Amino acid sequence: MKKVYIQSVASISAQKTFEKDYFLEEIEDYEANVINVINPVYKDYIPPAAARRMAKGIKMGVVASKIALHDAGLESVDAVITGTGMGCVRDSEKFVSAIIDNDEQYLTPTSFIQSTHNTVGGQIALELQCKGYNFTYVHASNSFESALFDAKLQLELNEEKNILIGGVDELGDHTTKINKLINHIKAEAVKSSELLVSNTTGAVYGEGANFFVLSNEKKDTCYAELASVKMFNTLAEEEVLQEFKLFLKENNLKVEDIDLLVLGNNGDIEFDGYYNNLSKEFNNTQQAYYKHLCGEFHTASSFAFWLASKVLKIQSLPEVAKLNQKTIATYKTVLLYNQYRGENHSFTLLKKC
Repeated sequence: MKKVYIQSVASISAQKTFEKDYFLEEIEDYEANVINVINPVYKDYIPPAAARRMAKGIKMGVVASKIALHDAGLESVDAVITGTGMGCVRDSEKFVSAIIDNDEQYLTPTSFIQSTHNTVGGQIALELQCKGYNFTYVHASNSFESALFDAKLQLELNEEKNILIGGVDELGDHTTKINKLINHIKAEAVKSSELLVSNTTGAVYGEGANFFVLSNEKKDTCYAELASVKMFNTLAEEEVLQEFKLFLKENNLKVEDIDLLVLGNNGDIEFDGYYNNLSKEFNNTQQAYYKHLCGEFHTASSFAFWLASKVLKIQSLPEVAKLNQKTIATYKTVLLYNQYRGENHSFTLLKKC
């Protein structure tokens, strides 16, 4: 089977990640329990008339995909695969509100049509005139990893040459209120830099779009090799370490072979124990975290994928992402671990090209 390479990366997040040469040098340190993305100038990528009709998630996805394609030096791809937890939730909220306000009468279908989860992937394909494979995964916090796994299989089997993949989620007012009521969002505002010492339940929620071009052809400009992806629906805290060791064994690696461990700590005192237990096995390994920069959302792990890819290419880890003070001269192997509220666990292994 062929190897899979990350040819380009693009990110729209609560930081200025849409700028090509930016790598977390200047940080927005928020004090909030919900953080929005820093919007690029959408009219630079999408005609204003078209942008006005697009939901925020669609605009983020379309722009991130265009940046990723430009970075890869491509005008189109063979397939588009997206992952999203909530889809275009704002349009869903608009449609449901219209049903209630209008007593289920005189409804226009626009918001309903644009609220489906595959709207982002479909809009990207229309922009690219890509008539190939187009699929959207809605697997909660494993949505991005599912898209990643699908693309990896197709490229390894040489079914496609270049595949655009991405994870995108947007914030909706009503959905945010519900998550606050059920304590999934922190009750109080938290400073980003103090997220892990907040000692409270819930997370700081965010949104974003992160897109990548994957290929089975190695180029001088590629960021990293995608070596392995593994997902689990449910794991007990004590089972995470056991599965992790099996994952390393399957990839002929030992703990000491991992140069960087990227963890999805989100400051939720009830569930960060999953990360802390694994972290103890890596006392001599450099560790990183990222949800204080982008917030928690179903496809937040795609931001970690962006971070790890940049680290392997640039060979530098930004100070703001460091979870401990270990140092390493060369990054060759990076492992990502993510879960959300004890479910949908994933291990992703990247290697230096």
